[in-house]
Amino acid sequence: MRKRVAVIGGGIAGLAAAVRLRDRAPQDTQIIVYEGSGALGGKLRTGELAGGMVERGAESFLTGAPDGTESAAVRLARRVGLGAELVHPGGIPAALALHGRLEPVPAGTLMGVPGDLGLLGAAARPAVGADPDEGRPLLGPGADVAVGALVRARYGDEVADHLVDPMLGGVYAGRADELSLATTMPALADAARKQHTLSGAVRAAQAAAVRVPGRPIFSTVAGGLSRLVAAAADASGAEFRLGLPVRELSRAGRGWRLVSGPVPAPQVDEVDAVVLAVPARPAARLLATSVPAAADPVGVLDYASVALVALALPPDTVLPELSGFLVPPTEGTLVKAATFVTRKWGHLRRDGGPVIVRASLGRAGEQDRLQRDDADLIAVAHTELGRLLGTALPPPVATWLQRWGGGLPQYAPGHLDRVAAARAALPPGLALAGAAFDGVGIPACVAGGETAAEDVWKSLEDR
Repeated sequence: MRKRVAVIGGGIAGLAAAVRLRDRAPQDTQIIVYEGSGALGGKLRTGELAGGMVERGAESFLTGAPDGTESAAVRLARRVGLGAELVHPGGIPAALALHGRLEPVPAGTLMGVPGDLGLLGAAARPAVGADPDEGRPLLGPGADVAVGALVRARYGDEVADHLVDPMLGGVYAGRADELSLATTMPALADAARKQHTLSGAVRAAQAAAVRVPGRPIFSTVAGGLSRLVAAAADASGAEFRLGLPVRELSRAGRGWRLVSGPVPAPQVDEVDAVVLAVPARPAARLLATSVPAAADPVGVLDYASVALVALALPPDTVLPELSGFLVPPTEGTLVKAATFVTRKWGHLRRDGGPVIVRASLGRAGEQDRLQRDDADLIAVAHTELGRLLGTALPPPVATWLQRWGGGLPQYAPGHLDRVAAARAALPPGLALAGAAFDGVGIPACVAGGETAAEDVWKSLEDR
């Protein structure tokens, strides 16, 4: 009998799930992707500025996986015919904005956590007597802790504030004191359960990572990540229902009943299996009636709001020889990171074209600071960038602003245990995927979507 599988959520995790289902299931299997907004891709969205391309969300993904293989994002790009379209940034360093200066990012760090305190330079000073060997592992078996708590205890406040906070803020828009070590840096957490010092744990985690000589760290798709979205959607062969948020999810015999669309004119579908690839709170609402034991641990996840500002500056604008910089919260700016787009990505440079700078604004808990109109936020970004660079920037020739309200999950300590509890409570034929569960990076979302697809399809085969 022909099977019907629903994927709720049309971000990259949901699309990866749909592609994997198409690869695993018989050709007559109906795959339906429900996306509440009017567009696929979630936070993968390519925009235009001054005749060029600038990402309005994620700009790249890791090329390799920790085990030395290609990342799930690269594999998906190859699967959908974009393997030859992958491009990489130039080998230009980034900096930290500290006390009115741009300082080099110290060598030998893992997401800002140093493995050798002697290499810190001017960016931060370790506490006196930092990181003693106390004769036992830093963490107990299965234990989790906030990144900031561990770094402050071993290295002191300066290292946490000036190195680790801006690194984590650049990825998660969160604070080190509130983010789970096991979720954001799983390799370091594993090493900390064996090593007696934090520097030893960092070095052990770095040694365990398999590096392939000559492989770039980051990749993106020439022409923008929206091409990856479109290619994945096409490869999935799915039916897409855009602008129809799913409002109800309930059991229907051995399958599932979905209610979508407006309340006065509901659309009801019955399917054999469901991949739920939406943010935590919508997922919790859908699970509340049918699987409350899964809804409770999912619904506690908090999110940070951010905004992205892109500035097209005159072609003769002079910028430092950097790919960009990160800003610690101690600087007090709304700007938390900046990318010199046309310097970092050689394929985006145009002779006589504008200099493109993209700034990220807002951290967890700073939602109120983003409550300004677009023109005001763009002006703040322009002014703060000049102050952080030490010289006023010329007026831009074009700008845009992209808001991502509640866009980035904040993984508090214990997140992995909560996700495991939620997944253990799910009945066969229902799986969770996406950044709320598996991590914010594109490879993590792709891998999570593919695993969810495998799980629900196996349940149908077993049935």
